Amino acid sequence: MIKKKKVTLSTTQIILLSFLVTILIGSLLLSLPISARDGEAVSYLDALFTATTATCVTGLVTLPTVTTWSVFGQVVILVLIQIGGLGVITILSGFMLMLNRKMGIGDRLLIQDAFNLNTMSGLARFIKKILFGTLLIEGIGALLSMCVFVPDFGARGIWISVFHAVSAFCNAGIDIIGENSLCAYATNPLLNGVTSLLIILGGIGYIVWWDLLRVLKNRTPQNRRIFRYLTLHTKIAIVATLCLILGGGLLIFLFEYDNPRTIGDLSLLDKIQVSLFQSVTTRTAGFASVPQENLTGAGTVVSLVLMMIGGSPVGTAGGVKTVTVVVLLCSAFATVTNKKQATVFHRTVSEESIRKAVAVVATFGVIMISSIILLAATADVPVIDAVYESVSATATVGLSRNLTASLTPMGKIIVILTMYFGRVGPISLAVALGSKGETQNVVSAPAEEISIG
Repeated sequence: MIKKKKVTLSTTQIILLSFLVTILIGSLLLSLPISARDGEAVSYLDALFTATTATCVTGLVTLPTVTTWSVFGQVVILVLIQIGGLGVITILSGFMLMLNRKMGIGDRLLIQDAFNLNTMSGLARFIKKILFGTLLIEGIGALLSMCVFVPDFGARGIWISVFHAVSAFCNAGIDIIGENSLCAYATNPLLNGVTSLLIILGGIGYIVWWDLLRVLKNRTPQNRRIFRYLTLHTKIAIVATLCLILGGGLLIFLFEYDNPRTIGDLSLLDKIQVSLFQSVTTRTAGFASVPQENLTGAGTVVSLVLMMIGGSPVGTAGGVKTVTVVVLLCSAFATVTNKKQATVFHRTVSEESIRKAVAVVATFGVIMISSIILLAATADVPVIDAVYESVSATATVGLSRNLTASLTPMGKIIVILTMYFGRVGPISLAVALGSKGETQNVVSAPAEEISIG
């Protein structure tokens, strides 16, 4: 009798499949008549697109969320956003902990891979803190958003506020306010501030939260230097985030200053406010306070760069991540200045970190460029619109130059695949596809010098 070979999946492959299964279940629910506002089921392709953009916390939509989906459909979308933002593994682990079930070694490996952590110690406590912190911040964000939406929408403003807070924290960019995203609230300081904080807190990464709280908790009156005692990861994430927000906001302010189709007709303070929000939202949040197709050429390029960089690791944001970019820049600087090792904040960057950063950027680039080429080949649209759409989908941003709604069926499929591969993570995708269970060859291949540059 021939024994069947047992199929074993790597932890990374399980993570990829968990997102895929969530998307498929969500698409089936959204294709039901009960999910549509008018009671007539939408096409399965549009339901699949919506389930993908929600689970992958992207925000590109082929159908207006507020006018297409019923309350049931909106609840399904919100649940998919929450699952996609936290991760399927996190949600399942949270349920296990609620039922007082102990986490086995397989569960711990899944969580470690899902968050790209370097240790398996304290994972149960880590999951509890993530779930509690997420619900707390989303709850506060919803309450503050009600100060804007309840006066405008009445009792419905409560549901809009909850949806908005979850979507903003998860960097999803999907809203049920209207068909023009946040353009009607472009100069509302309270909503802009609350939304920006939710986006930043979700995108900066959970491990940055705990590191900051650790240092603040251990601070003494004699020692008030917080930054000095933060981990290298936290230092890079915070500094890079501040530089990108302020630097990106400044460039958008300068390039759009006289553009009457964006901020040209606003007051100085409102120009600053809208510019900073554009800088924040392009880093994978996807809410639009100005029509993206109205940006100048320079403003569009700045937005593309910010989208590609994205947020920080172990958070809800997409992109290649801030830490990845800093590591590559430090490595490049070390090479140019003929230094043996790359350093940042007086610490040496490991070779393994540099290799991972190269793998992430390379895989991200392959996905992005493939999407651009395929989208440009199947849709008769300006190249810049195809580039913007593809970068937005790969980095799971959700901003569009008004192209998504007019995509052909093939274009929708291309964007669906791009969003999925962009969300599961370039490095996870590379590991999953390359994981076949072979043992590593202990004999190194002969080395030979090649010319670079």
